[in-house]
Order: sequence, then C-alpha cells, then structure tokens
Amino acid sequence: MMRQVDIITLAFGLTIHTAVVAAAACNQSLLREATDRYIAAQSTGNITWLQPLLSDNATYLENGKTVADWRLANSTTLTAAPLRIDRSHSIYDLTQCAFFTDLIANTDTAAPRVIGAQVGMDTNLGRVTKIDRIVTTPGDWLFNATGTLYYALREDWGEIPASRRDSRETIKAAADAYLDVFKNASVPVPWGSPCARLEGGACTGRGLPTDSCDVGVIQSYDMPNRRYVIDETVGVVSVLLEFGSIGNAPDSHEFRVEGGKLRYIHTMTYCEKKPNCGYSMGPTGPASAS
Repeated sequence: MMRQVDIITLAFGLTIHTAVVAAAACNQSLLREATDRYIAAQSTGNITWLQPLLSDNATYLENGKTVADWRLANSTTLTAAPLRIDRSHSIYDLTQCAFFTDLIANTDTAAPRVIGAQVGMDTNLGRVTKIDRIVTTPGDWLFNATGTLYYALREDWGEIPASRRDSRETIKAAADAYLDVFKNASVPVPWGSPCARLEGGACTGRGLPTDSCDVGVIQSYDMPNRRYVIDETVGVVSVLLEFGSIGNAPDSHEFRVEGGKLRYIHTMTYCEKKPNCGYSMGPTGPASAS
C-alpha cells in the first residue's frame, strides 16, 4: 500500500538517475525501483517520478490502445490526477525483466479505480520501454472497488518456500488451461481446493475449504493476444488479453498457483461504452447481453 509517508520516503531514498543509466543485468532491485516510481507517479499525479527510468521511445497502452503524448502534463492517462492508493500488489519477472502491479484506489470517493499494469524494461539500459495497462472504473465488468479491496486484503499472495515453488511452465500452463476452457469445455483445468475467483468486485470464495473457482464460464470464445508476466517466487502469472466472450474487451487476469493448482484468480475487464459490457444482471450475476 502506498501511503503519503511512502512518497516522502521515496523522495529521499531513491537514487535520481541522470543522463544514461549504466548497463546492468535485470535484477529485483531495478524492478522494485521502477515499481516504486510507477506507483509514486500514479499516487501523486506527477510523471516526474517515473521519467528518470523511461526510455526515450517508451510506449504506453491503455485498455488495448496505444496512447500518443502520454508523457505530457495534461495527458488524460497515467497521471491525469493523483490517486489515493488503498492497496498495491506487485510481482517481478526477472526472466523477461518486467513487473506487474495492480492498484485499488479511491475506494470511498466518486472516482474509484482498479488498475493493472505490465511494465517491461530494457535489460541493457535499465529503462522502462513499455507500459501496458488495464484501467477499470464504475460501469466496467462487475466493477466494485470496495468489494475488490475487501476480498483482496483477506488473501495470501506471499512468497512460496523455494522447495514448494512451481516452474514458470507449470504456472503459465495453469493460467492457459483456465483461459482455454472458454473455447473448449474439455480442457482439463487444474482447479485448486480451495480456490477463490475475484471478478470485478464479486468473489466466489467464502473462506471455506470447499471454495471453488469452477463455477462456469461463458463459452465458446477465444481469449487472444495474451501477454504474460510470471513470478515463480509467489506462484503468480499476470495475463493481459482480449476477453473473447464479451466482445474482445481489454482484460487482466492474475492467477496464484500453488502445487500446480489454481488458488486465486483476479480479473478486471474494461467495457468501454456499455455498462457491464452490455450484460444485464440477474439475481446470481450477469444474465444476458443487450
């Protein structure tokens, strides 16, 4: 969680980069500094925090679209306004030199946000080359920032002991199996027990050993354009994609895998113009598309 005191500490604790950053292999210190700077820029509404680590040709995507002039002070994207961060959660991919951060912000205001960002870095220059974000607000798929915060704070996404960690391949395969079942119901999905799925602000888990994520999906659709960030130390993979079953909407899925099985699933989906992506709400959830 990024509090105001963290911003002040960051101001004194970070090394301010000038000119060219020295070439260095990717490491967690570099990724953590970039993460801190990204969160500080978002929290303060001031891109100056991130600029020392930005590549000259860094690209920015928001909800599936490339944004030009996003570094400008009057940009309507990354630093349009300061956000009060209620929860932040990050994973670090040393293999790709990338991180994923999700933010839950402004939960008790008129402008709540739930944001997921994959950020890629150049391993030679130690600079950010790409920011790829899903930004959700009221009207997006099952959006409820307060509910998202409530359930997320009750989950354990902490480090897994080295002897019990799954491989990158196992973690990715578990995520892909879940996404592939939207197209083919016969795909075997490694459901964990218990497993909780937090979709927008709606959660399938109740804190019981019988909690299940196998509660049905909308079929039959592809889930294309998948981009991955994987952190084996916490058993987590972030997948940004196009959610085929609701019009290829820009989407973020994050999976926690323990012992090869799905333990937690978090989703956020941008609906653009149609509230709840055009689906009406029945007594137990989305009912039909309009």
